[in-house]
Amino acid sequence: MKATKFLTAAFFALMPAAGFAMCSDHKESANVCATGLSWDEEKQACVEIVSS
Repeated sequence: MKATKFLTAAFFALMPAAGFAMCSDHKESANVCATGLSWDEEKQACVEIVSS
């Protein structure tokens, strides 16, 4: 019984760290911009699409 409680407590204590580690690299995440805007990798922001 004590081992089960310990493992359960350890599981819940370590889950936030595991979630953070999975989302730590934001460069590969999908970025969604509003209509008429496009993601600029250099500026790391949505910019207006300019048509020539």
